[in-house]
Amino acid sequence: MVDILIIEDNVELAMIISDFLENEGFSVFVSSSGEEGLQYLSQHTVKLLLLDIMLPELDGLAVCRTLRERHNLPIIMMSARQGDDNKIIGLDLGADDYLEKPFTVNLLTAKVKSHLRRSYEMNENKQLLIDGDITINKTSMQVYVKDQPLVMAAKEYELLVLLLNNKGKVLRKEWLFDKVWGVDSFSELSTLTVHINKLRDKIESNPKQTNRILTVWGVGYKYI
Repeated sequence: MVDILIIEDNVELAMIISDFLENEGFSVFVSSSGEEGLQYLSQHTVKLLLLDIMLPELDGLAVCRTLRERHNLPIIMMSARQGDDNKIIGLDLGADDYLEKPFTVNLLTAKVKSHLRRSYEMNENKQLLIDGDITINKTSMQVYVKDQPLVMAAKEYELLVLLLNNKGKVLRKEWLFDKVWGVDSFSELSTLTVHINKLRDKIESNPKQTNRILTVWGVGYKYI
């Protein structure tokens, strides 16, 4: 297993990022295309993916969509495209974070460490979390509904665990955002809404008539 897979067609940039992360103690593998990256992931396990959007042939959005059908690993998208629309598309496809180029390697490293810490330190508690037909295996970070495995982004997983651990409580949007993304995150509060909606699509029998994750208008959300 390597810590980080970088899928980036700009070889010079990829090697700069790789060298810096390796100096920080991470093991890194670099792929220059989406196809090569998917092939690597079909044969190896990685902890986190740094994914460029503007790739030749199979672009980063297509790679992200494909990966979310198979993996729950954290995905940080990188792009020279600016604007909220691109961020929302990436997050809606299952990315956990988004970095606009140019960015500093210090910022990238901080995000990588934050996502790895949040995604993998949660596994120290090996007990199952069960609520009705939902089962969460914290060791494997796998979620099941009616014994069928769900594919979800790392942030969706963290949100669901927080909601279940606080069942019946009204949780403020700001509190949920800080817990999952961190107070120093450059993401926006609207990111939380995107992930809540994705969760509803996956665990609600009818997402348009929610009976698990309720919206408390002007405040936040409550899991019942």
